[in-house]
Amino acid sequence: MTELARDLPPGTPVEIWFQDEARVGQKNGLVYQWARRGSRPRQPKDQRYASAYIFGAVCPARDEGAALVLPRADTEAMQLHLQEISRMVASGAHGIVVMDKAGWHTTAVLEVPANLSLLHLPPYSPELNPQENIWQFLRQTYLSNRVFDGYEAIIDACCTAWNALLAEAGRIKSIATRTWAAISQ
Repeated sequence: MTELARDLPPGTPVEIWFQDEARVGQKNGLVYQWARRGSRPRQPKDQRYASAYIFGAVCPARDEGAALVLPRADTEAMQLHLQEISRMVASGAHGIVVMDKAGWHTTAVLEVPANLSLLHLPPYSPELNPQENIWQFLRQTYLSNRVFDGYEAIIDACCTAWNALLAEAGRIKSIATRTWAAISQ
């Protein structure tokens, strides 16, 4: 447990949040699609380079998420995202945010809100972060096999995809729940 979480008063509810970033842009990936046997389905492919980053975090126990779509992945963007996660943590609870060790996650410049603690994953272990599975779901369901007209279209698509994820009751819980990260209180 992190230093801040150790100093919590007894009985304080604790929430586990998983955080990560994903780049979405005109240079988008292709995913499998259903097609008649023997046919070659067309898939759009864009050669332009506009992109945005979705900073996303989920709390599987509450089936809740917090995200921002931003132009860059840097310390300033991470600070904004921590503030958004902090706002989404239940009143009176403390959130433990599990994340990788990207440079903007480990910098001393970050001001971690009082109701959050950061827990960094070991290097090269994306399989330990269920947020990676959330990105996979969003790409397969909403963001792949598309050509975006420009930056604004990318922003709109990212926001629409995230909001659709939040609107589907139980989806976050079904994708991101890990028994090793459950807290019984």
